[in-house]
Amino acid sequence: MTTRAGGGANGTGTPADLLVVGAGVAGLTAAVAAADAGLTVTVLFKPSVGGAPSTSTAYAQGGIAVVDPSDPTDGVDRHVADTVAAGGPLVDVVATRSILADGPAAVDRLISWGAEFDRRADGRLKRTREGGHTVSRIIHAGGDATGAEVQRALTAAARARPNVTARPAQAYALLADGDRIVGVRTAEGDAFGRTVLLATGGAGHLFSSTTNPLGATGDGIALAEAAGAEVRELEFVQFHPTMLYTPGARGRRPLISEAVRGEGAHLVDARGAGVMDGVHPMGDLAPRDVVARAVTAAMERTGAPCAYLDATMIPDVAQRFPTVTEAVRAAGIDPQTELIPVVPGAHYLCGGVVTDLHGATGVPGLYAAGEVARTGLHGANRLASNSLLEALVMGLRVAAAARRAPALPGGAVREVAPAQARAERDALQDAMTGACGVRRTVAGLTDLSGLLADPAFVVDGPAVSSRDREDAVLTAVARRMVGQALTRQESVTEVLEVRP
Repeated sequence: MTTRAGGGANGTGTPADLLVVGAGVAGLTAAVAAADAGLTVTVLFKPSVGGAPSTSTAYAQGGIAVVDPSDPTDGVDRHVADTVAAGGPLVDVVATRSILADGPAAVDRLISWGAEFDRRADGRLKRTREGGHTVSRIIHAGGDATGAEVQRALTAAARARPNVTARPAQAYALLADGDRIVGVRTAEGDAFGRTVLLATGGAGHLFSSTTNPLGATGDGIALAEAAGAEVRELEFVQFHPTMLYTPGARGRRPLISEAVRGEGAHLVDARGAGVMDGVHPMGDLAPRDVVARAVTAAMERTGAPCAYLDATMIPDVAQRFPTVTEAVRAAGIDPQTELIPVVPGAHYLCGGVVTDLHGATGVPGLYAAGEVARTGLHGANRLASNSLLEALVMGLRVAAAARRAPALPGGAVREVAPAQARAERDALQDAMTGACGVRRTVAGLTDLSGLLADPAFVVDGPAVSSRDREDAVLTAVARRMVGQALTRQESVTEVLEVRP
């Protein structure tokens, strides 16, 4: 179908100044900031059960890593150093410094929009410590419900602005006028914008178990790459070391926040030995890649299907971590008196669509922010709680860039869509988990690459349903991820263990 770039749904209506695909922290931050600047905004989002947006933001527990400007023991330089120590040489220090330096102002903006964080008796923000951080700089809300509070505040702020409209829709193609992206195609019709922002999150459902919501299928990565944007460092998937273990479970599983270990919880194996003993000088609060590998090694060493988190020494665990406590009790475990079974789970995609420090990709009119984007902040391994901060800062910057966007060309547009070849999802997830998970080898990745090219495993044909389109996207992202993992056959901060 060919439409005009000046159209809205099915070629009618008025294009927005900013068209946002995704309603997590990055997308809604951009939407609210753009609306406050007088722009019109359209937000498209994948719905979850009940109709609310499917976002990873809502499930984020730990908090937002941000320097307290009044703290003489902390500063941007120290935050940068911790980020580089976690992410290794692939961290872009210039980009990192720029993003982290804007953190306090971005958090202040979020608070001005209604977000409420936990505070001390004197009114100052409470701060805790998480893995890889050398000081306590993580602000949080509701104990361990930071993401839920951020999602609530931003959703309310967006709804309160008459120049923001939102509707459920799955974007399955981009629309281009010449070399410029001017809109997206959905089953419900076309939508246009002078600036198009992909804020679609990650791709956790490439793996059999993940902390991500069901909508995290890599859509934005496949869409951007189809349009010619650069996609880099997809091989660096962060596996959170403490996902709640439930025998036989598949798909999204509850996260046991790293902040639990920040308050004193301790990882032990099935025999009661400390998982992190002698592994890293930061012990249970080592960077996530280190802890995830140690948990995996402990499972292999003991033959057990999981390791355990001992939080019994935290006297007010239910009050400090109500979200974790609810999830654990639903599994029949009392965290005050019993060990919590945990395993690593696919959590965060460190690479993605390459952008500059304003969120712009190399494709005119197309921006990306949040987990879908690769700014250079995370390198090979994300430092805990840097993600919400990055999304806030970059969302604000995209909104500022949208104010400078030129008018739409008004010509005929063409559809730009990912390939429709797809694997059956469960089989794809099992294959990716086995060969492209925490443990990777050259032989395993080579076999997986061949499997993803096998017509008996990947079928080609029209993707008609939403599930088909997601499976096609997952397959495309899997192929790219495996290809990049094979290209990089060395360890970077030991996040990969690729061996001949």
